[in-house]
Amino acid sequence: MADTMSAARAMWTMFEPVHDVTYFAPEALRAFTEAGLRGYWRGYFAGRAAPLGGAGAAVVAASFYNFAPAFVARAIPGVWDLITPQEAIAVREAGAATSLRRLLGGREAEAARAAALLWRAAEDLDFAGRVLSAANSELPASGDPLTRLWQATTLLREHRGDGHFAALAAAGIDGCEAVVLRCAKDISRDLMQPVRGWTDEQWGAAAARLAERGWIGEDATLTVAGRAVHDAVEAATDLAAQRPWTRMGAVGLAEVADVLWPLAQACAAALPEVIPVGRLQPTRP
Repeated sequence: MADTMSAARAMWTMFEPVHDVTYFAPEALRAFTEAGLRGYWRGYFAGRAAPLGGAGAAVVAASFYNFAPAFVARAIPGVWDLITPQEAIAVREAGAATSLRRLLGGREAEAARAAALLWRAAEDLDFAGRVLSAANSELPASGDPLTRLWQATTLLREHRGDGHFAALAAAGIDGCEAVVLRCAKDISRDLMQPVRGWTDEQWGAAAARLAERGWIGEDATLTVAGRAVHDAVEAATDLAAQRPWTRMGAVGLAEVADVLWPLAQACAAALPEVIPVGRLQPTRP
């Protein structure tokens, strides 16, 4: 079991950087600006929420889990007056593909192979209770290898994210508490609070609840009990994400890792050193 869970986490470190070009690569950001969505968060919420079909703020906040509802409501549903969900999907995919064309230039054959293997891994995904990944699974697959690669990494990423949110909910950790708990481990509050939209009052209240449970100390860092809870959530996330990699078997897993690893490295090198999911260092299973 430990080896399987380790494989699930290692594969995440490789497909996450490919997906994340949509949030950081200049080509991806420019695509939304050129589509009339000025300001980073209009593009972010329109692109990521579009597979849900123009959902309202409450549904998007629930699906994204750790964003403050009021922060989401600044963009949703108003952004649907500027762009349709179908247009946002097309813009997002085009921006991501253009980004990958620069980052993976000369590696198109490898990208096509990686896309095929990742789609094979995704064939048996279970979407019960995983609304965001289920919505992404219904989007038509592109014939362009780079777009297809990005689509596969996005589907796997949102599938893992849905499982992570379920693990947090099962542990009794709400959206704000999840961000505070992660910052107590290894990420700066200065980075996370502004990009998740929680007010100082909400942050302080969440920190007080975690302290009352004995999960963070007076120095705002994890206690032994808090680290145990954090690690248990991560283990549950890995367990919920293990099926595609178990089904591929050791030989299939090694094959996809061999092809994806250099592509992941190229994408990770173009990201900021620390992003909201932490420090991304592609690691082979």
